[in-house]
Amino acid sequence: MAESGRNKMTKLIEPGARRGEVRATASKSQAHRYLICAALTGHTVRVENAGSSQDIRATLACLSALLYADGGTRRLDCGESGTTLRFMLPLTGALGADAEFMLRGRLPERPIEPLARELCAHGMNIEHRGNILRCSGALRPGAFTLPGDVSSQFISGLLMVLPMLPGDSTLNITGQLQSGPYVAMTLEALRLSRISVTETADGYHIPGGQSYDAPEMMTVEGDWSNAAPFLCMGALSHSGVAVTGLNPESVQGDRAIVQILRELGAVVEVCGDRVSVRRGTLHGAVIDAAMIPDIIPALAALCAAADGETRIINAGRLRLKESDRLGGTARLLRALGADARVDGDSLIVRGRPELSGGTAEIESDHRMAMAAAVAACACRGAVTVTDPGCVKKSYPGFWDDLSSLEADK
Repeated sequence: MAESGRNKMTKLIEPGARRGEVRATASKSQAHRYLICAALTGHTVRVENAGSSQDIRATLACLSALLYADGGTRRLDCGESGTTLRFMLPLTGALGADAEFMLRGRLPERPIEPLARELCAHGMNIEHRGNILRCSGALRPGAFTLPGDVSSQFISGLLMVLPMLPGDSTLNITGQLQSGPYVAMTLEALRLSRISVTETADGYHIPGGQSYDAPEMMTVEGDWSNAAPFLCMGALSHSGVAVTGLNPESVQGDRAIVQILRELGAVVEVCGDRVSVRRGTLHGAVIDAAMIPDIIPALAALCAAADGETRIINAGRLRLKESDRLGGTARLLRALGADARVDGDSLIVRGRPELSGGTAEIESDHRMAMAAAVAACACRGAVTVTDPGCVKKSYPGFWDDLSSLEADK
């Protein structure tokens, strides 16, 4: 890495395709859920392969403060983790605790109102000022309603705590459920913990008075979201890139990357827990972002080097992430010589045989940093990434894994 202005670091990525093999990191989404289920279980549970990302450390610290601290107001530092906040806030109410949440980065700006409104309607008091959110009061069971098209984390957060309440509850989902696989991941974790939730025509029925009973060992799968950038790099390499430690039958929605890469013309082989990708005849396609928002920046970077036009539709929720990933991805790609623009809630990318390289302003967003690394594989000049340390949020070893790949001559 090299020093830049304002005491921030930058990283220079050499241009050109890469080849090699990396091992998948722990699924951050699954780890959040398993750690909560384990913490709420009355016996010791060992969670294997939880990882050490900043978001996971935030959830562990908040669980410790909530469950093991002596009385008084709990002080919970969520860092920049939206998952941690949206899971810990209803849990605080289920435990009847008073808490003060510290929100960092862009987290104070990310949506929380639909969840907070329902929590306040059922016994909690929530005050949000700047980067501090305070809550008190005990959460009561009842009829809850949440939109399905803002954040599935609202739904997952309630599904994990409503079974603990003294009475039955219902959760009605309005509108189209987006990021549904993340809710499926929550339901899977609940089933493993012997928690019963029944799906209804418009949501869920959650019996109250239940107790968590997770197995003594819970092993977190490899992360398809974090594997996606390397699989996209493989699609730009004649020799290919492989990722091991992935479950092809996972409920993780981002395993859809396999089918999407095939539709884009890449050659994909799945053998056990190993997925390898190499270059085929790459061409544009229509990609629906509704269920897979986290892998869109990496896919868009790949499509910048594919023949023809790619339309990434239903991508509006990318604006609500750690940065505005919809506009930010278009700006990043243009800065590196690509043809990309936003059209409503869609991202339009017209492929070019080669990108120029340049400086990628990633807005301190880990997914954008990884997308810049994908784009570098199609560049003739080097790519400079601003704030490369932001990958610690989800993938602390990303740059080391990238360095382990060889140039594909």
